[in-house]
Amino acid sequence: MPVRLAYEEQGAGDPPLVFVPGWCCDRTLFAPQVDHFRRTHRVAALDLRGCGASPVADDGYDIPAQAADVAALCDDLGLERAVIVGHSLGGMIGLELAAARPELVGAVIGVDPGPIDPLPDVRARFSALAEAIEGESGAETRRRYVEDLFLPTDDAGARQHTLDVMCSVPARVAAAVLRGAVEWDGVAALRACAAPILVVSSQPAGSNAPERLLALKPEVQVGITFGSGHFNQLVVPEQVNSMIARFVAARLT
Repeated sequence: MPVRLAYEEQGAGDPPLVFVPGWCCDRTLFAPQVDHFRRTHRVAALDLRGCGASPVADDGYDIPAQAADVAALCDDLGLERAVIVGHSLGGMIGLELAAARPELVGAVIGVDPGPIDPLPDVRARFSALAEAIEGESGAETRRRYVEDLFLPTDDAGARQHTLDVMCSVPARVAAAVLRGAVEWDGVAALRACAAPILVVSSQPAGSNAPERLLALKPEVQVGITFGSGHFNQLVVPEQVNSMIARFVAARLT
């Protein structure tokens, strides 16, 4: 069953933008985007179940259930043909939502999304990380994992805030979400998504390398940011915001 997600809503203007955070993250990690786009669009930023101010549930941490949570929020707010902007796990949730509820979604923007077409070792690594997070040294394992998502040159304040947010989520929630990501069929969701898709990646290689995504869906748009790690929306927001704005203007206005 969907849960009532904590969220904030600001601004006015179409199309509305819905910001969906990543694994163990909350809506504050989209602050640069909310501040920028609330001037011209209606924007909603949310906390996924078990994260931030949203309630911890006993289950429902797989990607289809989390997409249903976001759909319920869009229904409650009367958001139609929204642009779903998801970072990391949020990008995966955005694709699943577009595949399951196409009438709600005008476009999907994945900001350094989680692996849509995982390379062979990715699922094993996520499964091992979930196991380790629930283990005796789980807190330190999670902290090291998050630290490695940043470049040494990334902003220290953004890094510390992200660490504080991501390490505050209960271990069982963090592990359950990872296991849900392992089970998710991203290729099927990508192929079923009829809405325009933009992927704003922090690197040109890996599971979401442009050639891998384009082989699955040639109409996907791909942009690469420069000078940041995984949290490019925080570290180089001007690059991310510019790509979002140009995509929305070209495809939806």
